Amino acid sequence: MKTHHIHIETKVEQDYTTVFNQFNEGLFKALQPPFPPSELLRFDGSEVGDEVHIKLFTGFKWQVWKSIITERTYGETEHEFVDKGVQLPFFLKHWEHRHRVRKENNGSTIIDDITLALASPLLYPVFYPATYAQFAMRAPIYKKVFKKK
Repeated sequence: MKTHHIHIETKVEQDYTTVFNQFNEGLFKALQPPFPPSELLRFDGSEVGDEVHIKLFTGFKWQVWKSIITERTYGETEHEFVDKGVQLPFFLKHWEHRHRVRKENNGSTIIDDITLALASPLLYPVFYPATYAQFAMRAPIYKKVFKKK
């Protein structure tokens, strides 16, 4: 299975621990892209074993995407948690999203580090750029939510 990566960094003004601890259902909903249509079915949180379930319209029909939090670590300069897809829409074969928040001198950097594999190489010209764009659209939301108070 050939995997591809998406790596997007966004600098924000708040401390890395404060930012990391605000990855909750409200932020998740704020980060949802306008397309494709989706509905949050379950959000347990970002602790190991927590689950997130989304109903996603794939253009043909609604499908359920389920992820489970497999890791959560606190470090001296970076915190992270990982969600791994356990039930994916037809076009995805693998999904792992590392949510990393790194300490910086004046604030922190949020890193969306994603490894994905699509069901067919023919899907990459459409789905890879679309997925990249959906995560790039998070930057202004992160900057607004994590402005220095």
